[in-house]
Amino acid sequence: MKPSVRKHFGTDGIRGTASVPPLDPETLVRLGKAIAHIFLRQRGKHRILIGKDTRLSGYMIETSLAAGITAMGADVLLVGPLPTPGVAYLTRSMRADAGVMISASHNPFEDNGIKIFGADGFKLPDEMEAEIEAQIAPGVLDGKAAPPADLGKATRINDAIGRYTVFLKNFFPRELTLEGLRIGLDCAHGAAYLVAPQTYSELGAEVVSRGISPNGRNINAGFGSLYPEIVRKLVLEQNLDIGISLDGDADRAVLIDEKGGVLDGDMILALCAIDLKQRGLLKNDKVIATVMSNLGLEKVLAPHGIRVERAQVGDRYVLEMMVQRGASLGGEQSGHTIFLDATTTGDGTMTGLMVLAAMLRSGKPLSALTADFVKFPQKLININVTRKPPIESVPLVQKIISQKEKELGDSGRILVRYSGTENKIRVMVECEDEGACKRHATEVASVIEQELGAV
Repeated sequence: MKPSVRKHFGTDGIRGTASVPPLDPETLVRLGKAIAHIFLRQRGKHRILIGKDTRLSGYMIETSLAAGITAMGADVLLVGPLPTPGVAYLTRSMRADAGVMISASHNPFEDNGIKIFGADGFKLPDEMEAEIEAQIAPGVLDGKAAPPADLGKATRINDAIGRYTVFLKNFFPRELTLEGLRIGLDCAHGAAYLVAPQTYSELGAEVVSRGISPNGRNINAGFGSLYPEIVRKLVLEQNLDIGISLDGDADRAVLIDEKGGVLDGDMILALCAIDLKQRGLLKNDKVIATVMSNLGLEKVLAPHGIRVERAQVGDRYVLEMMVQRGASLGGEQSGHTIFLDATTTGDGTMTGLMVLAAMLRSGKPLSALTADFVKFPQKLININVTRKPPIESVPLVQKIISQKEKELGDSGRILVRYSGTENKIRVMVECEDEGACKRHATEVASVIEQELGAV
């Protein structure tokens, strides 16, 4: 069957409301069968690993996927609540044929999603996702299942957290210790609620944690990387050395310095790039960022001989360009930071370790390591839409964008793109003057809302 155009898969897997198609039990069983069908083409017995964050719906989705996978004759390894990068790591280390992460990242608990990794720990390419989608359609795999003697089985891996924690600790330089450092940590009541505090504590730090009491409904609810003020308040009130705020599946982090300054993904990229370059570990002296990354990133890295190359938004596309261009460091403004020499996806806990190591090597507080980063003002507006036609096919929208590009000239830029995970269109304007950014973005957003906005 020829793969179809991706309908359910966005820039970061499948995302939607739990119990509503495609995240309803019936579709999920078919998805499990489709995943197994694709990966069973090789000979031998097969194993597919499944992890999840702390959402209540994770139980239903995990069970439905496992039913479909085992029905086709593949075994399932259930690792329970674990960060997305932990699932990617264990897929590789346990030699599974594929890994599945059940999470909707920073979204509220009502939502959920599915990310699929290959045996190498990398997210599947678009073509393979399209092939899986073609098999999900009702009727395609109906009646196809393994005979009773060849059905798969599901096994719970009870030491998954320990395995992943050991991996993280081994990543931290042995000549360094976190003893004497005081860390504020927000785990968003999400997948890292056990892993992150344990990792930093076992390396010697004093950890003051928030967001570590998941109940299935409170993930990201006023906590996590979208709400850095939680950790910022903690850092300032308790005089901590650093704050680390993770999202629901802990594949990204936002940091807080000892003065309360918030470090987004661009600032983290700059800090880590300079540290790696100084140690001769930044491959090809380049960093892969995205079209959303601030111009300040290029400005602060240029004097160090580091080039910035831009991918489209989405950590999978950053990773693809990293592999293509031979880069060892890349990331997004949102806080996904990928250290390709160590892992195959963004890892918020690892990002914290990398920054802490840079602090210890330099002997400087975090604020000093980012003092040279000057951000260009940016204005981002999100608009709800009911449809997503090509932007260039909407004349009035294309006209206002072209007009603003001429007005900004070389002193700024405008970016208009659809969200890959939500029914939204995003307008971003970046220039030297904050007032001008807001004005340009508002005028573009007004036209877009008129033409494409949800009623």
